[in-house]
This record gives sequence, C-alpha cells and structure tokens, in this order.
Amino acid sequence: MKNEMKTVESSGPKHVVIVGGGGFAGINAARTLGNQKGVRVTIVDQRNHHLFQPLLYQVALAALSPADIASPIRTVLSDTKNVEVFMGNVENVDLKKREVQFGGDGHLNYDYLVMACGASHSYFGRDDWESFAPGLKSVEEATEIRRRVLMAFELAEREPDPELRKQYLTFVIIGGGPTGVELAGAIGEITRYTLTRDFRNIDPRLTRIILIEAGPRILAGFHEDLSAKAARGLEKLGVTIWSNTRVTDVRPDGVMCGSERVQESIQARTVLWAAGVRPSALNAKLEQSAGLELGPGGRIKIDPDLSVPGFPEVFVLGDQANFTHYGIPTLPGLAPVAIQMGRHAAKNILRDIRNKQRAEFHYADKGSMATIGRADAVVQTKLLHFGGLTAWLAWLFVHIFYLIGFKNRLLVFIQWFWSYMTLGRGARLITSRNWKPERRVDMASRYEQAFHRAMATRKKAVASKKKQKAAAAKKKKKAAAKGRSATRK
Repeated sequence: MKNEMKTVESSGPKHVVIVGGGGFAGINAARTLGNQKGVRVTIVDQRNHHLFQPLLYQVALAALSPADIASPIRTVLSDTKNVEVFMGNVENVDLKKREVQFGGDGHLNYDYLVMACGASHSYFGRDDWESFAPGLKSVEEATEIRRRVLMAFELAEREPDPELRKQYLTFVIIGGGPTGVELAGAIGEITRYTLTRDFRNIDPRLTRIILIEAGPRILAGFHEDLSAKAARGLEKLGVTIWSNTRVTDVRPDGVMCGSERVQESIQARTVLWAAGVRPSALNAKLEQSAGLELGPGGRIKIDPDLSVPGFPEVFVLGDQANFTHYGIPTLPGLAPVAIQMGRHAAKNILRDIRNKQRAEFHYADKGSMATIGRADAVVQTKLLHFGGLTAWLAWLFVHIFYLIGFKNRLLVFIQWFWSYMTLGRGARLITSRNWKPERRVDMASRYEQAFHRAMATRKKAVASKKKQKAAAAKKKKKAAAKGRSATRK
C-alpha cells in the first residue's frame, strides 16, 4: 500500500527543519539530514547531551559514570555542517503558523517539524509520590538514586536501633518491567558482591529487596518462561517478588500495598519508581490548541508515514507517537523503535524535497532484552528466546554497539570487564546537591533532617485532610438535620 503524495511548501531557498528532542529519534533524524543539500536543521533540547537511557540504571547503581553513557549533542553532530544545536525547552507549537515557542518570547519558524520530546514518569495521578520514589529518565535522577542507595548503607552502618537499621536496609522497587528488574538485580549484586567487605557494623547480604508488580508476573512483555527465569535469577540475588500487588500509597518511610480493605505496610527508607511513563506534556497542549487526536496513554495518533493527520510537515516520533497501523496495537517505547522512526522521518523529508513519494514506516523488530545480574540476562526475538550467559553476552554486545562514540564504547567495555573480574563498582560516590562548602557538612545528618521534614509535612497534610473530611461530614450532618426539621414543620 503506497502513500498518497504529500507536498510541503518551503519558506526559503533551504528547507528549515526543527527537530525537538536530542534522544534516539531526534539524534538519528538530525544525523540522517546532516550534510544534505537544500536542508537547514536545528535540533532543540533542554539539555546539552544525548543520553543512552538503556544503561542509565548502571549509573544509578554506581557501575558507570554519567559521562560513560552521555555525549554532548554538539559533539555528536559536529561533522554535520548544516545542523545547529539550540539549548532550550519547547513549551508549545503553533501548527498553523509553523512556529515552535520557547520560554519568554523566543520562537523558531519551520518548514518541517520533527517532534521527539520523549516521555516522563507517570504516577497515575499521584505526583506527590515522586519526592519519595524517584524514577529513572535522566542523569539527575540516576545520581539522586545512587545517592539514596549508597546513603542508606552509610546510615545503617551508624544506626544503633535494629528496627531503623532494618528500614535503611530495605529497598522497594515499584514496577516489574525491564527497568524495575534491572534496578532490583543491580541492587542485589551490590549487596551480594560489591559491599560485602566494606562495612563493619552491618552485613549488606542481609539487605531486603522487594520488587512489586501489579500484574501476575514480571517482564510481562516477554515469554512466560523468560519471566520465570528472570524471577529465579533475581531470587538468587536476594530479591523478593510481590506479584499481583498494587501500591496504594508511597510515603517517606515506605509504601502501602493491597486493596482498600486489606492494607500491608512495608517500612523502607529507599523506594524507586519504575511503574509507568507518560508522553511529553506537549501532546495535551496540541490536543487543545490544534485538535490533534490522542491515543491510549496520551500519545499523538500519526499516519503510516509518521506525519500528523492534517499536518504533513509535522512528524511525531518515539514515546510521543501512537502508531497503530498494520494491526499493531502500538509500538513500544524502545530505543530501536525511536532510532528507526528518526531515520525514516528524515528520509521522508528528503523524499519531499526531491519530489519523490513518501514511504510508509515498517518497524523491523529485532527483539527485546533485559539484564538480571552478573552474567545473566534474557533475550527474546521473533524466532527464539533464551537466557543466561549467552543472553548476557548478546546484551553486552548490543548495548556497546548502540553507544554513540568510540570512546564511550571503549570506556564502558573496560568498566564492565573490570567490574566482572573484580566484583567492584568504580562510581560509588555520594555527592551533595549543595555546592556551597558550608552546606555540605555532614551529608548523612542533612539526609536524616530532610527525611524528618518530609515526615512532618506529610503528617500535616494527612491531619489537614482528616480535618476537611470531618468538617464536610459535620456540614452534611447539619444539613440533614435541618432538612428533617423542615419536614416536621
């Protein structure tokens, strides 16, 4: 089935293409358009670096440093003379005026727009949980998770109260997808191998790691036997899996699980979120301002050529897009999907410029993989699925291959080889968020103070809520009594 011809008029001698987002889709779109005649490209991102997100959990658990998996966007695109980099946040887009809007009065006009702004965490209407259970989408979140995990062991080491020490040595990961499994496995590795000889008052091997999944099994997108294999691998690392368990509340001192009738509390000072994502807030804005149709999860519905219906000059890719053609319910939010989409959208722009017909997008599914722990992973393709050491070696090769830059590939390979041989982790640094020296004194005490402040704030919020409920009930009771009195009269 062929696409009908779509034409886009240029505003000048060169077609101006704006690429929103420096992730996998955006970077690959810009590189494909790089050094092409008749095209001028501006790539816009609120950060100055491209991040290899599949390995972000290794930064969070101190196996790698942020620079090992991130590259400056300018460096990545330095050989593409027709591409410029603009550091800024895309706040809105006027599709009729073909204008991308930034903070203040800043704006850029375009002939073609490629939107690949990615996704953020979804707390399912409970955004107040984010402070207590950070997710993993950025370098900042990864270093915060690393700080919390390593600080938990430091505070447990100096804590005389056995109950409080137990809370410090309890880690809860919410969400049994690949990210949750990889986080749980990495924490298990640290406690079983890396930290065993580093502490004198605690035994890290006694750490309690709980992986909570609302569904019947972890890695629901994988074959059942791979899910079972992953579960067995995690259990060997000391991870307890709670399937068919719904989290009802997240607090500074742990989580509540179960139903409205039966609740169970888990006391834990470190809770990590890996349960859900939502597309860029730009999608909701465009639904309101331009009437774009959103699919499940708030993704923008797109045509088979990846453009937006009614706006052939606008392409939406990756986590922002809802691609439901050829019987596919929707494409997953994976790096290979974004990479292929970015390249395909760029090629369609070039086809337009050369007066050729656009091609429809067909995703070449190369499979899925997730690592469990040391020399253990699971791999699933259309033809086969397997686990163990062979899967781990395949996982290692694929991730090194997709890293941008020879230097990054070499550094990551050396780090992994060293970690495998020595059981060590070289990036176990606890860094303060405060740069002023006087505010960096005794980070452990400051961490504890922040916890107590969070608990106090929560208690006030709960008391306020109870007070409001009591006032509402009293008002309702008073109105009912008044109604009965009026009836008697």
